[in-house]
Amino acid sequence: MFTGIVQGIAAIEDITAEPGLSTFAIRLPSDKAGGVSIGASVAINGTCLTVTRQEDSVLYFDAMQETLRLTTLGDLKTGDQVNFERAARIGDEIGGHLLSGHIHTTARIVEILRPENNVTLWFEVPDEWTRYIFPKGYIAINGASLTIGEVRGNRFNIHLIPETLRATTFGTCEEGQRVNIEIDSQTQTIVDTLARMGYDRPAPTL
Repeated sequence: MFTGIVQGIAAIEDITAEPGLSTFAIRLPSDKAGGVSIGASVAINGTCLTVTRQEDSVLYFDAMQETLRLTTLGDLKTGDQVNFERAARIGDEIGGHLLSGHIHTTARIVEILRPENNVTLWFEVPDEWTRYIFPKGYIAINGASLTIGEVRGNRFNIHLIPETLRATTFGTCEEGQRVNIEIDSQTQTIVDTLARMGYDRPAPTL
């Protein structure tokens, strides 16, 4: 379980591709890699992965082809930077919202606006996921718990303050880039329950 509060930026040291499996070597900041045990869960760009090996600050993770297909991990290259969060522990402050680390879909950044002292990102998601996206609702993007701003059809935006830009990879994102999306589980449950009762949400309008 994760909180959506990104703990920092890590770097892809190496990727080893084998039939049906890719192994990622990811370097965490030295002060964030202590006390990690083999088998621990770490969210990499919001995707829950299991630590298989550790060499100092470098953690190793295996990702199956299905994981690579459903997330943006298959797009990563050596030298790329990623958001990371180690699994939450009982007693930790939940500053964002509870996440499973299971990615539902991906979205594409379609526009970046840079008004003074903040950044607004517009995303486009597959139509079937728009039913769970509401203004002021929660969403996790590349593992970061964020609040949705406006919603227009299959597009929505988020507003980022300087601290979020500093602490995550959003500060260097580009238009056209794909990101991982985890829908808020409570929102999904409510929408699906209402749909089963005949109160389905109407299709989005542009």
